[in-house]
Amino acid sequence: MKKIILLLPLAVFLLLPGMAFGQAKVGTAGAQFLEIGVSARAIGMGEAFLGVADDASALYYNPGALSLLTQKEVVFTHVQYPADIQYEFVGFVMPVPSLAGSFGAAFYALHTDNQPVTDYKFPRGNGQTWTSRDYAMGLSYSAGLTDRFSFGITVKYITQLLAVYRATGWAMDLGTFYDTGFRNFKICMTISNFGPDMEFVSEEYPLPIDFRFGTAIDVIQTESSRLIAAVQGSHPNDNLEKYNGGLEYWFNDMVALRFGKKFNYDYYDKGNLGDGLTFGAGAKLNLSSYRLSVDYAYQDLGYLDSVNRFTFGFRF
Repeated sequence: MKKIILLLPLAVFLLLPGMAFGQAKVGTAGAQFLEIGVSARAIGMGEAFLGVADDASALYYNPGALSLLTQKEVVFTHVQYPADIQYEFVGFVMPVPSLAGSFGAAFYALHTDNQPVTDYKFPRGNGQTWTSRDYAMGLSYSAGLTDRFSFGITVKYITQLLAVYRATGWAMDLGTFYDTGFRNFKICMTISNFGPDMEFVSEEYPLPIDFRFGTAIDVIQTESSRLIAAVQGSHPNDNLEKYNGGLEYWFNDMVALRFGKKFNYDYYDKGNLGDGLTFGAGAKLNLSSYRLSVDYAYQDLGYLDSVNRFTFGFRF
């Protein structure tokens, strides 16, 4: 019976990518805001985070890891992009020991300030304004199927607003998390944004479905130091395969330094070794049964300039 339980999630992962990418249409998928990373900690590691996610940001990166949390946690991320574009993420996770798992909720928002409406008669604006807003809300559940293997699912409701036009849809994320028991070596798989096409005005477009595989391992394990190395690959339905690598060093489980590299992303110049580099730092403050955390990440977005990210967490 235990073998059957373990094989069911594996069967899902083998079948869904083929179905999803077989249905993918030529061209770029819509709802691209669903691909924006939500954690400064993860960004600092080049987003090689599937096997590292041990906080509430797993709501986005790997719902299969949520069952590992033993305390309630809330996280908040803010990103200021060029052209007055802003991104926010809020996530909350609550372990439920009686169900051997965890529940979570998340809110994602990409939005702009009001912009003037222009035309050939009024190139500086006609007095009216418009705005663009993308939202998603997700509910997650994760359970440990064995003492080393966990599985999670997220269901998301998606809304995109552009001036007076609106599109809505839904999607699912599935994630697995396996701990081998050797130096915290983790093996993880996820599929994100699996769902039906959305329709904007009269045009249908697919969601940015992405199948990911990642691993992480403790390279150094001492009383005062811990060095985590992680690698990850992804197969999106609207682009070439992408690869990520990252390192995270903790001193006394209080202060962290991070470094990462992203490969084959289309907003970088090809062949430039400096493109795709990410850096970050973080700190944790433990107060009795509470924990405060703050993380920062610097990311070079190539043609889109650089971006600074901050994530704040509270575990209780």
